[in-house]
Amino acid sequence: MQWTQLPSPATSTGHAVTLQEVSKRYGQGVGAVTALDRVSTAIMPGTFTAVMGPSGSGKSTFLHCAAGLDKPTSGRVLLGTSDLSGLRESQRTVLRRTRIGFIFQAFNLLPSLTVEQNITLPLRLAGRRVDRGWLGQLAEHIGLGDRLTHLPSQLSGGQQQRVAIARALITRPEVIFADEPTGALDPETAREILTLLRQAVDDMHQTVVMVTHDPVAAAVSDHALFLAGGRIATQLASPTPQAVIKLLADLRRAAAC
Repeated sequence: MQWTQLPSPATSTGHAVTLQEVSKRYGQGVGAVTALDRVSTAIMPGTFTAVMGPSGSGKSTFLHCAAGLDKPTSGRVLLGTSDLSGLRESQRTVLRRTRIGFIFQAFNLLPSLTVEQNITLPLRLAGRRVDRGWLGQLAEHIGLGDRLTHLPSQLSGGQQQRVAIARALITRPEVIFADEPTGALDPETAREILTLLRQAVDDMHQTVVMVTHDPVAAAVSDHALFLAGGRIATQLASPTPQAVIKLLADLRRAAAC
């Protein structure tokens, strides 16, 4: 079974996400910490990008700024042609609900809501009608068509992450940001989740940006972006686990010098 979706007008041309000289600093004065340092990159629509780097390299800050969860200290972030940097928090909240999907390591499901209610929550928060046909297609494809009335506590970890994927896709977003989506899963279940994300890119022309520390997960992507010291250190097209492992080792050695 294939998912079908045309790219939205906002991402059918140009870049899905653009960072222009983005810096993010925490604190003031001599105690200030620079998490991102003048990062510039552009992500094409319909691609799968892995964001990697040693601990403390700025991966999570990159995702938070790119997704509008945090505001850069300087620089610009664009979702399609929309400049997130100048938006108020209330405006960024509306944008995140309607144009961005999120998948987190901890699933972030509401325990009192059923599978169906968790999946459709972004639509209800945005005041949008639920497309029952699209909901049914998602539920069947992720393998939870017979679990829509279940609570998260009645599901395995892998099933809960499948719910999170469907929740991210239900609004037909322009970009999905995934933060260590397989970090809490066993290897076999992690492969299943990565396969679903890969299918979303291939079959739906979805754009996925995934922060991960796992070379096997990164190998599912089209392109890997490596951060070190808050800057883009290097990039790798069609990454393999072996190439990713070597690059990460090189970056750790460089950081230790």
